[in-house]
Amino acid sequence: MPITLEFEDGNLAVFRVSGTLGKTEFERAQNKCEAMIRELGRVKILVLMESFAGWERAEGWEDMSFAERNDAFIDKLALVGDAKWRDLAYAFTAKGLRPVPIEYFDANEEAAARRWLDNP
Repeated sequence: MPITLEFEDGNLAVFRVSGTLGKTEFERAQNKCEAMIRELGRVKILVLMESFAGWERAEGWEDMSFAERNDAFIDKLALVGDAKWRDLAYAFTAKGLRPVPIEYFDANEEAAARRWLDNP
């Protein structure tokens, strides 16, 4: 599966994304995350892009309803992956257009991303 979601340390949602990300798989992971937000109240999100190959061609990627419903409950969003995906990942996550702090870290900087998420 190109995307999985696990929760660590209570409120850290860790998405692992590999290969080509499909819209259906992405929506399932978002739904799981949203259920946990309702249960926990607030979350931090870490996206680990491992052997990531991009997004499948599909309708509906522009849907921002998850963000509209949940941004008030997301403290920070850190993305970790190959530097070549930085600009597209920022566009995909609408960095600068959402109230959530979003930062991108190179593939070998997972520890730095986790430290950033832990700092207020």
